[in-house]
Amino acid sequence: MSDSRQNYRLGDMTAAIFAQAAAANPVVLLPLGSHEDHGPHLPMGDYLLAEQLAVRIAQAATDKGVVTFAAPCLPFGVADYFGATPGGLALSPASFRAVLAEVLASLLGHGLSNIVILNGHGGNVPVIHEVTLEIRRTRNIILPSFYLWKIARQLMEAQLGAGSQERFGHGAEPLLSLTKALRGAFVQPGEVLAHGGETMLGLPVSGFGTLDFHGLAIDAPVEFDQVPLAATQAAWPLASAELGAQTAESLISAAAQFVVHFGRLPRGAAGCVV
Repeated sequence: MSDSRQNYRLGDMTAAIFAQAAAANPVVLLPLGSHEDHGPHLPMGDYLLAEQLAVRIAQAATDKGVVTFAAPCLPFGVADYFGATPGGLALSPASFRAVLAEVLASLLGHGLSNIVILNGHGGNVPVIHEVTLEIRRTRNIILPSFYLWKIARQLMEAQLGAGSQERFGHGAEPLLSLTKALRGAFVQPGEVLAHGGETMLGLPVSGFGTLDFHGLAIDAPVEFDQVPLAATQAAWPLASAELGAQTAESLISAAAQFVVHFGRLPRGAAGCVV
């Protein structure tokens, strides 16, 4: 299965070819992403990064002896802070929950119970937990979720060392260098201005959904166009395709190792991890 001609995308395979491969109950990766504003410098479709990484993770895990395929990426994430910015395409939490539950039910219905979710959007996290918890309770099947950007941040922080925390955030690292490495043609040149000074209720906007009240974080319906871009401004002059490529390789390696661990766990009578 490590032949360079091997297909790792379900979308590239005929149903008959995949039915033959599926008889061994391979691991199936389900990438999730978003289509949202990342600032004036980055493309909106970070789901394309998740999809690209999923294929490379599938290949790396297969090369290690655990046959793995990447399902098509769900490009629309849970709507959170981006309603005010143009071009964003998102689902309500209820809609995303229904779509995710039905996609997973479809895979499970085909007897594909070894599923790893590769999540590429923070707003998806609580809904993924709800859906997978229900599957565990009703079917006694455990479906783990590997949060790509959270783990990429951990790997990049370890590489950069102390004092790098100000470079991390939405539109900043780790997605900035990852995009330069994997989709560099779509990164817009120029300076990124750290806009600020936005207020709500007479208080300064301090972050996603928060206002600053004498040093205390007050939750409020703040959207992305009002959030300061300090992290992006700090990351912009230091980000690079080289850093992104190194992080991508570390991320692929870590994810593939997890997939191999998951794929080799003892299975129950139904062939799934319980």
